[in-house]
Amino acid sequence: MTIDTSAMSVLVIVALVIGLVGIGIGVFAMLRLSRLHRSLALLEAAEGRETFVDVVARTIAEFHDLRDDVADLDRTLDLTRRELAQALRHVSVVRYDAFGDLGGRFSFSAAMLDDSGDGLVLTSIHGRTETRTYVKGLTNGTPDVELSPEEFEAVKLAKRGQS
Repeated sequence: MTIDTSAMSVLVIVALVIGLVGIGIGVFAMLRLSRLHRSLALLEAAEGRETFVDVVARTIAEFHDLRDDVADLDRTLDLTRRELAQALRHVSVVRYDAFGDLGGRFSFSAAMLDDSGDGLVLTSIHGRTETRTYVKGLTNGTPDVELSPEEFEAVKLAKRGQS
């Protein structure tokens, strides 16, 4: 069996193309392998250096710690808000001349309330010879004893300061 030269040339050309494709695939595989080696080197421990995996693990742990800290701060903020709502922080003072003949406004009524309207009214009546002081309690804005007009005005002004 004899092979003519034209068939032989086609066979040689096909073999060369297959060889060149093989070499191209080999070069591509080597470049890819080199890139994989570099990526692996980042993940492997190197003398005293932190690896990528170590950094990710540390970052995740720090994130969990921060999440716990935020939860603690949220609980503390809720507690502070509840305590603040019970603080006597709405205050007003009404000064007046209780008897009209002293020529000065030395008497006063001071209302001190929390957010729910609980608190007290402190009244001091100043006269020529004596001064009397009274305290009246409030629960939900309702006094336990009837208020004078000045005391009522002090409570109204204190409530107006509420948010």
